[in-house]
Amino acid sequence: QVHLVESGGGLVQAGGSLKVSCVASGRAFSTYSMGWFRQAPGKEREFVAAINWSSGRTNYADSVKGRFTISRDNAENTVYLQMNSLKPEDTAGYYCALDRWGRNYGSRSAYEYWGQGTQVTVSS
Repeated sequence: QVHLVESGGGLVQAGGSLKVSCVASGRAFSTYSMGWFRQAPGKEREFVAAINWSSGRTNYADSVKGRFTISRDNAENTVYLQMNSLKPEDTAGYYCALDRWGRNYGSRSAYEYWGQGTQVTVSS
């Protein structure tokens, strides 16, 4: 089993920055990807970014390209999402997820394990 725990959410003004983290523990895989998704009230959960743990290759949603950066710390088993130039429409619960096959897909169905989420609120 894999356990994912997010942290770092909060309230920030538009134009500001925030960094959320996700610590992974439990079962190890030879290759995998970690992704960030977000879900606003009344909306579907949508892909934000993903990173392959071995290669560091990344994938981003068009809506966050140039503003958000995903990174990982192998030693700490932690994935980060640095969010800059935040907009009110970025307000959502942010969830990390793990794809045991390392595909970096933007589809929710590719991810087997999920965290409980951390709330990010951007005020205008």
